[in-house]
Amino acid sequence: MSLRFIISPAKKMRVQDAPPWPVRESAFLDRTETLMRAVQRLSRDEAKILWNCSDRLADLNYERFRDMELRGAVTAAAVAYEGIQYTHLAPQVMSEEQLVWLDEHLRILSGFYGMLRPLDGVVPYRLEMQAKLAAGDARDLYEFWGSALYESLAKEGCGLIVNAASVEYARAVTPWVRPDGPQVLTCLFCVEREGRLRQPATEAKAARGTFVRWCAERGVTHKDELCDFSERGYAFDGDRSDSDTLVFTQSHPAAA
Repeated sequence: MSLRFIISPAKKMRVQDAPPWPVRESAFLDRTETLMRAVQRLSRDEAKILWNCSDRLADLNYERFRDMELRGAVTAAAVAYEGIQYTHLAPQVMSEEQLVWLDEHLRILSGFYGMLRPLDGVVPYRLEMQAKLAAGDARDLYEFWGSALYESLAKEGCGLIVNAASVEYARAVTPWVRPDGPQVLTCLFCVEREGRLRQPATEAKAARGTFVRWCAERGVTHKDELCDFSERGYAFDGDRSDSDTLVFTQSHPAAA
């Protein structure tokens, strides 16, 4: 069964003229250009409202969009995003074999690019999937991307979508699942507190990055192998898992 892992992007991005290098343009670049033009038509104040950010970040990103050139990007998506999840994913220190696995199996969901392979070239941007940006005939980005991201995974011959994305980004894929297409297996990384399971945001990001890195290191190819994940004090919780969800429970706090 061919697996595809989906994860969320990060808000913070960087330009890195260093390996691993990008090897292709993103699959939905024409649609990305449509979104770029929609943002460029906004005033600075309208963009700040869209981004829901500080004046400093609004100035930075407004300038980025004003001068944006999408083609010929020098940074691979896997290293362009900065944040807890990507720190623990650590693609910069992966072997060539692990990077090949990552590029084949991992897909990064993006409000701006739709969906990225790890070695797709990208430029820094700010556009979350839940942003209320009207583009074309769509009122927001969920409507803009529609079923395209799920159908792209289906066309790859994917047998199972392993969902390690946040709820915000998973919503760009999960509503479109067809009975005759790839199904979704959601992975939850939980901490038990006061008798209840919770997913603390910071720890969940670290766990997701660690989980994908662990899969790359082992060259995981089958869903049954996922249950062996045991990094950061997690263990597979069979009693709380089912055919649609794998629950991993942290038995003790992990180091940062």
